[in-house]
Amino acid sequence: MTTAYIVDAVRTAGGRRGGRLAGVHPVDLLAKSLDAVVERSGVDPKAIDDVVTGCVSQAGEQAGQVGRMGVLASKLLPQSTPAVSIDRQCGSSQQAIQFAAQAVMSGTQDIVIASGVESMTRVPMGSNMTLHMKEGLGNYMSDGVKEKYPDVQFSQFMGAEMIARKHGMSKDELDAFALASHQKAIAATEAGAFENEVVPVAIETPEGDAVHTVDEGIRFDATLEGIAGVKLIDPRGMVTAASASQICDGSSAVLVVSEEALKAHNLTPMARIHNLTVTAGDPVIMLEEPLFATDRALERAGLKIDDIDLYEVNEAFAPVPLAWLKHTGADPEKLNVHGGAIALGHPLGASGTKLMATLVHGLKRHGKKYGLQTMCEGGGVANVTIVESV
Repeated sequence: MTTAYIVDAVRTAGGRRGGRLAGVHPVDLLAKSLDAVVERSGVDPKAIDDVVTGCVSQAGEQAGQVGRMGVLASKLLPQSTPAVSIDRQCGSSQQAIQFAAQAVMSGTQDIVIASGVESMTRVPMGSNMTLHMKEGLGNYMSDGVKEKYPDVQFSQFMGAEMIARKHGMSKDELDAFALASHQKAIAATEAGAFENEVVPVAIETPEGDAVHTVDEGIRFDATLEGIAGVKLIDPRGMVTAASASQICDGSSAVLVVSEEALKAHNLTPMARIHNLTVTAGDPVIMLEEPLFATDRALERAGLKIDDIDLYEVNEAFAPVPLAWLKHTGADPEKLNVHGGAIALGHPLGASGTKLMATLVHGLKRHGKKYGLQTMCEGGGVANVTIVESV
């Protein structure tokens, strides 16, 4: 079977809801990452076989097949470049990587861009469902689903609380994890750890033209007291907005190629894709599946958790990576070493390729070999991707 390689991976710096990226149309935001990964890699744009784009709220400005719209807005990609948009909830663009890799590994394509975009400011989370419901156009919960799951509300917030209780966590533990996310993100930003992955985005501000290059969600003045004082989402629970991922605008892209393409286009790989795994489980607790998906991925890869040098476990809510650490026995010093979504933001459909950009650049920066990325996803699904730095 053909090996799939990552040649480059990029992301925009995250923008807060209503923040510095709020004035950028999501299609144009996607085009920024697509153009950057093409230009930086030096690949011939005409040689790209496909673009696979993750996006969760495919409505409004993200409707109309947003991946294809991103190609059409690109300054480098010709209109002959195909594209497809996919939704695997928070893992959408991680699945885009896996689809791209599978296309390359099967020998049906040689050069594929996996990408993702989400403007949670301009297309609010869930608006592709709620606006239809308000207009009386129906609910995604069909009679068949209700029959199998009677009196059940599929809620990520509830799932996070269930995980915290199941794994014996305290609110203090969640708050401490949230503070650590900001502290690691601050240290990484000040050390220039993100410089090789971030795509500058020209923006307009009240003060004039500017370039957005720093993740806007990082609280440089974060304190444990401040985090602990944030109101609980559920008065009976433990999770607050401070221990949950931040609403975020952003895009990202990863160039995946075959060995033949490396030689034919004189490309330099960053990493080899070592394992692709996706599993599904309980849709009610929902966010726990990365634990079991990781078990399966390691078994299939013939690796132990200690063989992995860096982990990117999406910080959708603090209980998720904490439960993952407890279940796997992983070294917490290897987890989200540059901070995670609690500090950096979680732009839904863009987070999969965003985390991969941070992972592969992190492996290079720290001189490490194996990296593992996993995401919890709506509906109780999880992706795991293992890469090997080359």
